[in-house]
Amino acid sequence: MATPDESAVRRLVKEAVERALGPEPGAPASASAPAPVPAAAPRVVSPRRVAIGADHGGFPLKETLKRAIVEELGWEVFDCGTHSTDTVDYPDFAAAVAREVATGRAARGIVVDGAGIGSTMAANKIAGVRCALCHDDKTVLNGREHNDANVLALGASVVHRGAAVRLVRLFLTTEFAGGRHERRVRKIMALEGGR
Repeated sequence: MATPDESAVRRLVKEAVERALGPEPGAPASASAPAPVPAAAPRVVSPRRVAIGADHGGFPLKETLKRAIVEELGWEVFDCGTHSTDTVDYPDFAAAVAREVATGRAARGIVVDGAGIGSTMAANKIAGVRCALCHDDKTVLNGREHNDANVLALGASVVHRGAAVRLVRLFLTTEFAGGRHERRVRKIMALEGGR
């Protein structure tokens, strides 16, 4: 029985990793990448539609997450940008995602920048948004179950690709627990009006 040479094995392993996690940051997009998401948001929204946006620091991770959301979870993705690693301002993209969620055009949102902090602050300025900066399973589960977070913020320099995909999967599949948490979420939302 013939043994494959080392270069063939390395190529197969690299292809398997890219299928699971997406290409490494800075790697050229493969020909099998999904088709770009249309720029215009439809008026009737699927309950399985997620808006995603990132600045230049979060762009490579955003691209990985888009593939995972579509291929693994079957959600529709609306990409609010950015579309390259050219320097941009994170508040512009966090606000675009937050507006998609606040208006109901997207059921959930995801924002990515270097640390996730700035995008969290920007997204939470949009009325109706509860953006949670998460870095592990516990914070995502708490954000969804207790706080009914509708936008997830990730730091591309804090959470590696594999963990980010897992956190997004948890965020999109975990339901709000309701019960005593409903009263607390109503109190959070009442703060928007200065009440």
